[in-house]
Amino acid sequence: MRILFVIFLIIHGLIHLLGFIKAFGIAEIKDLTQLISKPLGLLWLLTTLLFLGTSLLFAVKYDNYWTIGFLAIVISQALIFYFWKDAKFGTLPNAIIAIICIIGFGEFSFKNMVRNEVDHLVKLANENISDILTEQKIAYLPCAVQKWLKCSGMINRHEIKSVYLKQKALVKMSPEQVQWKSAVAEQYFTTQSPSFVWTLRSKIFPLVEVVERDKFQDGKGEMLIKILSIFPVSEYKNNEKINIVTIQRYLAEIVWFPSAVISPYIKWESINDSSAKATITYKGITSSGIFFFDHSGCFKKFSAMRFMSGEEDAQLKEWIIEVKETEVRNGIKIPTKMTATWKLDTGDWTWLLLEIMDVSYDML
Repeated sequence: MRILFVIFLIIHGLIHLLGFIKAFGIAEIKDLTQLISKPLGLLWLLTTLLFLGTSLLFAVKYDNYWTIGFLAIVISQALIFYFWKDAKFGTLPNAIIAIICIIGFGEFSFKNMVRNEVDHLVKLANENISDILTEQKIAYLPCAVQKWLKCSGMINRHEIKSVYLKQKALVKMSPEQVQWKSAVAEQYFTTQSPSFVWTLRSKIFPLVEVVERDKFQDGKGEMLIKILSIFPVSEYKNNEKINIVTIQRYLAEIVWFPSAVISPYIKWESINDSSAKATITYKGITSSGIFFFDHSGCFKKFSAMRFMSGEEDAQLKEWIIEVKETEVRNGIKIPTKMTATWKLDTGDWTWLLLEIMDVSYDML
């Protein structure tokens, strides 16, 4: 579709060149019956160049292509109104291009919002001093958690202060959905204060992309879903339930940066040799969950009672994260394939199949 739109822009732009040709008498244009002055002919030429510039920027995926596109549309439509008799059919192509530029503006705004939020995380990460995680530092933890840290390879390594993850996923947005939808995601964490920013992109239809951004920063949670980066589908922001939902998610995902288990905002309680309960508390927000481990100490499952959304009437349901595959990445053994499941009265709803494509530590 990108190539087709580039071709469309080029053709539409070159059509504007006819006004310049007629104005300067370069050739006879019979379809243009109205007189065109040379100054207006130069405007037709400028519009051609702007549309060609837009096509080039769009082709190379430059985020701000829409700025040139909007300028081209404004000048083009003004000329069309002035020469309505001959040029009125150019209004429809301009409308199509305007829609694409609006989508481009929405995409730019969404990316800029995420960029600013990640910059805030970078500032937090740079304020953190990374120490070595030793056996002495973890001696107070439940035996199952100590065994997990040893199994993960975190002992005698620097404590992780920031994380970047690239993920691919299959999602089902409702229990009734039959087919999985593919998605890609990126996520950033810092550990000095429990914070993350996560973005996901998924096509619900061939030309319709849904973007989602979840975050927990400064003790406040947010969830935002938009179609085409413009139209909000749902948004939950800094209410009690969404704050709990997002801090609980952070707790579950420390399995990708195990040294966070000794963070002062996480308290541990032993259950047995293969499980332990963790409670996270930060800026008045508290949540908990149970971590389960196999006989070798590797993390296998996380279970918690969790609100299914940030709505006021959201109900608590059991939420389970299960590990399907574990790998060593950057010297640390972490889960790389996982599923997320809601335990509903009507049966299990496994809504996410997640795979870690890339992970880096302390690179923010």
